[in-house]
Amino acid sequence: MFIAINRFKILKGKEQVFEKIWRTRDTHLSNVKGFKQFNLIKSVDQNADQEFTVFASHSIWVSKEDFTHWTQSDSFKKAHQGAGKHKDIYIGPPKFEGFEVVI
Repeated sequence: MFIAINRFKILKGKEQVFEKIWRTRDTHLSNVKGFKQFNLIKSVDQNADQEFTVFASHSIWVSKEDFTHWTQSDSFKKAHQGAGKHKDIYIGPPKFEGFEVVI
């Protein structure tokens, strides 16, 4: 299995805007080969002095190859259409991390 994580730094006070974007968007994942599960997660252990809240998109795939195929698909393009129109709530771009499940 393969786990794909994108970490986002969202300006304090904009968390509900970010969550609404994810709740209302079509991820186009339902019929993608190898897709198993998706979660949007939010950090609960934030330093009060930080100007942002950390969120992560967390998806589980049968294999890295399935994930890679999705990133090159029309479904991926559709899911990420207009992704840059809310730049005012982000601190920098998302940071990607990919993991192969060992156990």
